[in-house]
Amino acid sequence: MSASRNVKEQIARLREEINRHNHLYHSLDEPEIADAEFDRQFRELKSLETDHPELITDDSPTQRVGAEPLAAFGQVVHEMPMLSLDNAFGEDDMRDFDRRVKTRLDSTGDIEYACEPKIDGVAVSLLYEGGKLIRGATRGDGAAGENVTLNIRTIESVPLTLMGDDYPARLEVRGEVYFARSAFERMNREAEQAGQKIFANPRNASAGTLRQLDSRETAKRPLTMFAYSVGIVEGWELPGSHAEILAKLATWGIRVNPLVKTVTGVEACLSYYDEILARRSELDYEIDGVVFKVNTIRDQQALGMLTRTPRWAIAHKFPAEEGVTLLEDVEFQVGRTGAVTPVARLKPVQVGGVTISNATLHNIDEIERLNLMIGDTVIIQRAGDVIPKVIAVVEEKRPKIAKPINLPRSCPACGSEVLQPEGEVVARCTGGLECSAQRKESIRHFASRLALDIEGLGEKLINQLVQEGLIANPADLFRLTEAQLVELERMAPKSANNLLEALDKSKATTLPRFIYALGIQEVGESTARNLAQFYRSIGALREATEESLQEVPDVGPIVAEKVAHFFQQEINKRVIDELLAGGIHWQMDESAADPKALAGQTYVLTGVLSGLTRSEAKARLQLLGAKVAGSVSAKTSYVVAGDAAGSKLSKAQKIGIPILTEEELIALLEQHGV
Repeated sequence: MSASRNVKEQIARLREEINRHNHLYHSLDEPEIADAEFDRQFRELKSLETDHPELITDDSPTQRVGAEPLAAFGQVVHEMPMLSLDNAFGEDDMRDFDRRVKTRLDSTGDIEYACEPKIDGVAVSLLYEGGKLIRGATRGDGAAGENVTLNIRTIESVPLTLMGDDYPARLEVRGEVYFARSAFERMNREAEQAGQKIFANPRNASAGTLRQLDSRETAKRPLTMFAYSVGIVEGWELPGSHAEILAKLATWGIRVNPLVKTVTGVEACLSYYDEILARRSELDYEIDGVVFKVNTIRDQQALGMLTRTPRWAIAHKFPAEEGVTLLEDVEFQVGRTGAVTPVARLKPVQVGGVTISNATLHNIDEIERLNLMIGDTVIIQRAGDVIPKVIAVVEEKRPKIAKPINLPRSCPACGSEVLQPEGEVVARCTGGLECSAQRKESIRHFASRLALDIEGLGEKLINQLVQEGLIANPADLFRLTEAQLVELERMAPKSANNLLEALDKSKATTLPRFIYALGIQEVGESTARNLAQFYRSIGALREATEESLQEVPDVGPIVAEKVAHFFQQEINKRVIDELLAGGIHWQMDESAADPKALAGQTYVLTGVLSGLTRSEAKARLQLLGAKVAGSVSAKTSYVVAGDAAGSKLSKAQKIGIPILTEEELIALLEQHGV
């Protein structure tokens, strides 16, 4: 036997042993060996790999330690959307959910449910091919997230290689990444002793750690994960129930919550909820409720989905937690549309294990309704990851030195006049794009995913650009040069060129995106699309009167007034002219697009589209009057099937819904001029 073969066998044996002990320690909490012995094995493996670098593989336990920092995260389009869940806030909501499930399944018997604690962390998708981890992504908006593979690889409880040999050829594991309470407290304690920043709560720490561009920093933080479902599965037949899927994941080394339980009937669900709520404080992780899923996969498929949520699952949230503290001050912040919003500055107080020092007050009318004064003792409420809010004043504890809270007459950011229009609860700065606070927010909105989608232009960089005087409005973005950018802190030539390329790429957009990007008050994505369909060109929209604007679907007097006012402002006219002169354009013949060409038709998109994104396909179909749904039904007109199409395609074929390829969809869109 050759020495080379001996080394290969040693390395293979050590990797297998280390992976097994990692699983026992991090997933099952059943270590077989002492930490010192584990460390010895790890050092031995590392030494062998150092001597024989040609034998190092990506899935070796030694390769978790992180890599060189990234300039930015890439985007991952989820082949199957990562849906959110509807919420239940009481027993009546749960019984209503159970009733809806029974009605849709035409069942009179009790339904079997899989139950598990709802981890308050960050949802992720892990993709394994041939049993090896090849990609990790955040949930993002459900349709697309960020590629955080290097950070995911540093998490000890996430296997780089699946155990066993019966796993699918392709497997997407979905789960929740989080900090254990004990690990979070230890990390904060060490950071405080070192004079470093401490995190407010485990969830924020998890999100911040997963979005570290330097995975070597992520590797220093003790994240962990529980799996809660699967997404894409190829080369393996799903078991008949959700509980069996989770059990199978565990055999492959994937960490599953040991409190997962299967019960029958809604009353058993409520008992499980009470049991977990009673145990909440003793768990070593944050939870904000319990998730119930119809256990039988066949029933899940029959129930289907709404646009963003499955009909077969619900999150039963725990009651909001409350605390009592002092209101030390009220500050007024200015948002993108000039809204001047009061924020309560509180004496720090612990609520549900989280330190609260700020709370929302919404508007000046809410302050008056609460009869709130600075110096008051107040009751604050926190529900899950919802922003804490002041819900009441303990008036009998009001001190004599309490001070009234008044709406500022001038903007705290730019000094312009603050007005509260009659009949409106929101006060606004009148400075527009001349206001520095609105300037940053308007540019951030302009660059956001649903607007111009400028990759790499985040909040920190926008703040830098504004503070350095390089940009004052969105049009200035397209005048930036490499020489200007490389002068910024932490901006290398490569990063500067990446941003310039992203800016150039963003110039090719659509009319609805452009209208939405302008940040017109009251104009969201849907209204922007309706305006584009009605006017067909930015020129016609700019000349529209309040009267004609009210002819647009879903545009009433208030929206019409806001839109007309926006296009009457000289600064907005100038910015739009500069944007168009700078190369912003949309590749569509606006005069040829008929907004009623596909009216009455319903399309469902499934699988991976390579020539255009799902959001682009959806927007272009909607420009022609079509409805785009999230699930297949008898009312579906066409299903557009991309690569790796799953259950939606199968259901469409089963009930005889016409199928379009991506090429056929593009041809259809081009035929109608979009």
